[in-house]
Amino acid sequence: MQPSTSFTRRAMLKRAGLGAAAALAATVPGCVPASGHGQTELVWGRRGQSSGRFLKPRAITIDRNDQLYIVDTTGRIQVFDRDGNWLRQWKTPETKNGRPTGLAIQHGRRPEDDLLLVADTHYYRMLVYHLDGRRIESKEIGGQPGRDPGQFAFVTDAVSDDDDCFYIGEYGDSDRIQKFDPDGNFMTQWGGTGRETEKFVRPQSLVIAGDVLWIADACNHRIQRYDISGPTPRWIDAWGQQGQQPGQFHYPYDLALLADGGVLVCEYGNQRIQRLAADGTPQSIWGAPGFEVGQLYQPWGLVVDSENRMHVLDSNNHRIQRTRLPA
Repeated sequence: MQPSTSFTRRAMLKRAGLGAAAALAATVPGCVPASGHGQTELVWGRRGQSSGRFLKPRAITIDRNDQLYIVDTTGRIQVFDRDGNWLRQWKTPETKNGRPTGLAIQHGRRPEDDLLLVADTHYYRMLVYHLDGRRIESKEIGGQPGRDPGQFAFVTDAVSDDDDCFYIGEYGDSDRIQKFDPDGNFMTQWGGTGRETEKFVRPQSLVIAGDVLWIADACNHRIQRYDISGPTPRWIDAWGQQGQQPGQFHYPYDLALLADGGVLVCEYGNQRIQRLAADGTPQSIWGAPGFEVGQLYQPWGLVVDSENRMHVLDSNNHRIQRTRLPA
């Protein structure tokens, strides 16, 4: 059930008790899941266009120094430390047609070689930046709408593997994944629009762990996994179906993989975070629809920092919530 939209933003902010990067005086339970729950430690951000504020943030990623990169519907990429302190920002080159919906870090051999990959959704391309905001146009892929190799519909996410190959997801005319070599040359593609396994309807989020590519197949309400160790991706399995019960999903928009092999799933539709074990068994749930601390309003993403705390992009509440992992 979607939260009521009859509240004014002022009332919503008052109820949520928002401030600019203010720590809570005491931890507050997020919800009452089947087994255990995380506790909210920090809530920061509020609606606005000045530095440190957001207008419906749409994607988040984290670097090896626990710096958070967040893009919102203004097209700004803002960078914060893990305590919500604003560090720097820049803006994507064009925003009239729409704004990015995917961010990922490409790890280099040295920390100073790390790059930010941006799914510039409505401009049919992957943008690339140094972490200080300097654009690298020579590494960009795409820019032309279409169904041919190297062309895109609406780009959802872009990630890279250990060999620096790129995987770019898209939805619209082509619900597919395209793979490119480190120089941006097309290698292969798979998927297509459909409800059956190995098809997609809005592959919103891509995450790579070793030789496995995880895909949040958002409008099919499931997760699909592929072995990418060979030249042709091989389907492994699919988790979930539409619903509100543990192990079911309603518009899974983002994934965060855990050290134990499990995964956190951010559900835009159910407005919660689910934790699943490495075999897909549901373990716990955090969050519920609403405006209070520990509640969510159409969340789009999450990351996990080096201290095993998750940072949740509480998008339509224009804020970030930090909490310990659901038990």
